[in-house]
This record gives sequence, structure tokens and C-alpha cells, in this order.
Amino acid sequence: MSALVSNILTQVFITLIAVAGVYVLTGLTGMFSLGQAAFMAIGAYASGLLVVRLHMNFALAVVLSVLMAVAVGYLIGYPVVRLRRDYISLVTLGFGEAIGALLNRMTFLTGGASGLTGVPRRVGLPLACISAVAAIGLVAFFKTSKYGRQCIALRGDELAAKAMGINVIRVKMTAFLLSVALTAYSGALYVFYMSYVDPTGFGWKKSADWVIMVFFGGVNSLTGSTLGAFILSALPQMLRGLQNYRYVVYAVLVLLILNFKPSGLLGEWELTPGNVKRSIGRLTEGRRRKEEK
Repeated sequence: MSALVSNILTQVFITLIAVAGVYVLTGLTGMFSLGQAAFMAIGAYASGLLVVRLHMNFALAVVLSVLMAVAVGYLIGYPVVRLRRDYISLVTLGFGEAIGALLNRMTFLTGGASGLTGVPRRVGLPLACISAVAAIGLVAFFKTSKYGRQCIALRGDELAAKAMGINVIRVKMTAFLLSVALTAYSGALYVFYMSYVDPTGFGWKKSADWVIMVFFGGVNSLTGSTLGAFILSALPQMLRGLQNYRYVVYAVLVLLILNFKPSGLLGEWELTPGNVKRSIGRLTEGRRRKEEK
């Protein structure tokens, strides 16, 4: 495998972990966060600083950085999950911009606008791939669990879910913290793959890109969100040679899907043995009818 393909796939797998977190938040609960990339920044900077400044073990640094991000997420999420969905977007947007400004000003610790350098490379394609598969598997398990079903119920009608006895605040907080943990973990992988990190890559635009990926593949489908993230994160890298036109192609593709297939590429379809069997059965039945005609 060439170095270019390996580089693209590694970055795509890291993105898939973050998008899996966004799917938990947006796809399952219907909440929108425009500050999700800030938690990726916390995971990246915290783990990088623990290794570079304190010479901590890589695995321990990653675990502590995720726990730190979850702690910050709890402080932010505790009041946020009680707000209406549109206000959640505004509050998380403000939080994300505040984190970016803080990282820029803490020159003595984070390197400021120059970024954090000297981070050893500890992440390669195998670890990124295994982590992405594990993250997607975890989200798939969460979706089919009691909490996942409750998330889907409150996404449809929060008042009705509350009337049915669902603890809406607890369920939303659980989904929010799982989303934060996955995003922070992707940030830790990112910094130990790139060996460098700066605040410019964690603005609200990155959070918006992840939301677009979820809707592009299918907001009601983890399989679709994963496929959408894979396509939209790999496409700009593959079209890097076109330079001035790659983002035009990216934008046109997104607009075509959102206009002609509003439910996303896969809608609500999931990659499960039962769905695959039914799809094969429909294709076989369609071919049989054509042969009979």
C-alpha cells in the first residue's frame, strides 16, 4: 500500500470515530452541536501535553485525555441538555469558539497559534482502523440498547417520551457524554498521527462538516452516516491534485444528495444480516420476474 493511500485511510478512520460520536448526538437524539470539534481539540492537546511535557505513557495519556474531555463535557452538558435544540447549537458554538481562543492565548502551554509540536508518532493505519471499527460497533450496540431506543423516542417527541416515564435529561446527558468521549478519542489519535496540532483545525466549520456527513449518508442510519463520512472525508484528499476545484466537486455532490435524496444515501437502512438477506431476496425475486417475462 502506498504512503498516500495509507495517509488518506488513516485520516478517514480517525474522522469516522468523530462522526460516530456526532451520530449519537444528532442521529439518535436530534441534538445539534457546533462545538463538537472543541472536544476533539481537548483530546488532542491534553494527550499531547501529557506525553510531551510529563513524559507519560501513550495509552495512559489517551485515557486521561478522554476522561478530561468527558469531565468538561459534563460541565457543559449539564445545563445544555435542558435547553431547546436550537439553543443547544448556539451554546456549543460559543463553547467551541471559546476553546479555540483559549488555545490561541495559552502560548506558554499549548504553543498558541504556532501549535503544539514534538508529539511522537504512535498511531498508524492498523490502530486507526481497529479504533474506528470498535467505535462504530460501540455506537451500534448503544443504538440497540435501552438507552438507544429511549434516545430515538425522545428525538421523535420529547414530551411524549417524558410522559412515558423516560428520564429525558439523563438519556440526553448519556448520549452527549458518549459523543464527547468518541470525539476526544479521535483527537488523541489525530495528534499522535500528525505529530503536530494547532487551534485552527477545530473551529465550528469542522463540527458542521461532521453534521453534513451524517445527513449525507442518512441521519437515521449508522451505516449511512459511516458511508457518508467515508466518502466526504476521503473525497477532498483524493481530489487534492485538482486543488482549486476539489471543494466545488465536494459541494456539488452534497447538494445533489440533499436535494434528490433528502433522507440521505441509505435513509434508515442498516447493514444487518436480516436486511442484507431481504435485499438479496428482493434482487433474486426481481431477476426471476424479468426472466419469466
